[in-house]
This record gives sequence, structure tokens and C-alpha cells, in this order.
Amino acid sequence: MNFVGSIEKRVLKTIKRFQLASDEDKILCAVSGGKDSTNVLYIMDKFFPNVEALTIDARIGNYSKENLENIKLFCSKLGIRLHIVSFADEFGCSLCYIQSVLKEKGLDLNSCAICGVLKRYLLNKKARNLKSDFLATGHNLDDEAQSILMNLLRGNLEMLSKLGPKSTSSVSKFVPRIKPLYLVKESESEMFCRSMGFPVQYQRCPCSVDSYRGSVRNLLASYQKTNPAASWNVVQKFLKIRKSLQANFSTQNLGYCRDCGEPSKNISCRTCTIIKTIKSKSL
Repeated sequence: MNFVGSIEKRVLKTIKRFQLASDEDKILCAVSGGKDSTNVLYIMDKFFPNVEALTIDARIGNYSKENLENIKLFCSKLGIRLHIVSFADEFGCSLCYIQSVLKEKGLDLNSCAICGVLKRYLLNKKARNLKSDFLATGHNLDDEAQSILMNLLRGNLEMLSKLGPKSTSSVSKFVPRIKPLYLVKESESEMFCRSMGFPVQYQRCPCSVDSYRGSVRNLLASYQKTNPAASWNVVQKFLKIRKSLQANFSTQNLGYCRDCGEPSKNISCRTCTIIKTIKSKSL
């Protein structure tokens, strides 16, 4: 079996092992224009009958523009229905503008923190409106290892308990998330993408230079120079304690935002808090 076939087989085994999806499910793939999400969309579309794509345009200059063009080209060639949601249409402004206003008001959050909150909000909302059974993301093995370490370093066991190949919630408005590349290393994902000649950008988002994830990524990458199996070991150990963690936080379920009605652990969700702050700029 060639390399591409071996990766596809591993992804299918991961889907079966963790019961991520079946032929009867409507699967919406969140695509960014990068290698991982493009690989997920390709593999899910190849092996499952009801797959569509969703991308969020954060309006980050030429970076977002090129990603969007690549996604359109890719979906057009494969005949995949693509849904596009933009920050400008939903929030009335770009990510860069939102960050600048928040900074003016003394909330010096990095772009990744803001973008992550707003994108997760839009992805869930759109996936539910499209009546999707699952939202598939491009998180790979190294991404998961980084997330595990980030939450351990922060001492946030509640957030740690929510990680894993499949994320669910007791609230009806939450669309379960699945990670088909859960056991595929980032280097393998890149090799797969290059082997297939997919139209993607391989550089990271220009706004991610100050992210906490970036620091943890660099730390883990440095350690893996002498311990190549580090990410694999972190994820495998986490899977062994995941059920115990979930049991400890099983009663701490999401509620709904009083302003927009979307799933939230607080009275007002973080997206509504951010948007309210932006709209109060002139007050």
C-alpha cells in the first residue's frame, strides 16, 4: 500500500474506532484553506456520501483572500457544496478591526484568542442551520498534543476533559465535533497534501505569531527532536484518562446565551461580549 492509501486507511480506522461518523450522517467539514482541513474534506468526501464544506472568512488581507480562492477551486473540482460565512457579513467588520477596537478599550487579546471564539461561534451556528450531524475539523495528532499540554500548563482540567476525537454536549444547539486526523502527525498530513497536489497555503496565519499555542508548539517541536514519539505518547496517555476526566466534569454542562441563544457556559457568550464591546466604541 502506498503512502496516500496508508493515511486514508488510518483515518478510516480512527473514524471506526471512535465512532466518529457513519454513511447515514450529514458531515460538514470546516475548511480553512490549509493542508489539514483540505485533507479532511478530501478523505471524508471520498468515503462518505453526504459531505459539504464550510469556511469562515476572517478578512485577514491577502492571506484570507488566497485561502478562499483555493477552497473554491478545490470544492469546484470535486463537486463539493461550499458554504461561505464572513466576519464582515456576520459582525460588520474584519478580525483586525475587532482586535484594534478591543485594544483601544484595554482588552489586549491576541488575534488567535479572538478569532477562535468568533469562528467556533459561527461554525456551530451554521452547522446547526444546515442540519449537520457532525462538524469535522482538521485537527491532527500534534494539534491535540499541543491542546493537552496547553490545558495542563494552565491547570484547566475542565477544558482538558472536553478534548478528544469527538466532542459532544447535552445542549441541543451544539453540533458534535469530530477529528478524523486525530492519529495523523502534522508532518504526515503535509506529505499527504503535497503528494495529492492540493491547492493550499502551507504558511501559518500571519496573525498567529503571538499565540500561546505557538509557544507550546515550539516547545513540543524542540522536545521531539530527541523524542520523536512525544506527541503520540501525550495523546495516548490522555486517551487513557479521558473517561475519568469527563466523569469528574459531567455535571458542568453548557447553557444558552441570554443575548443570542447560542450554547454558552456563561450568561452571555464570549462572542456577544466581544461584539457588544465593538458596538459600544462610539458611546
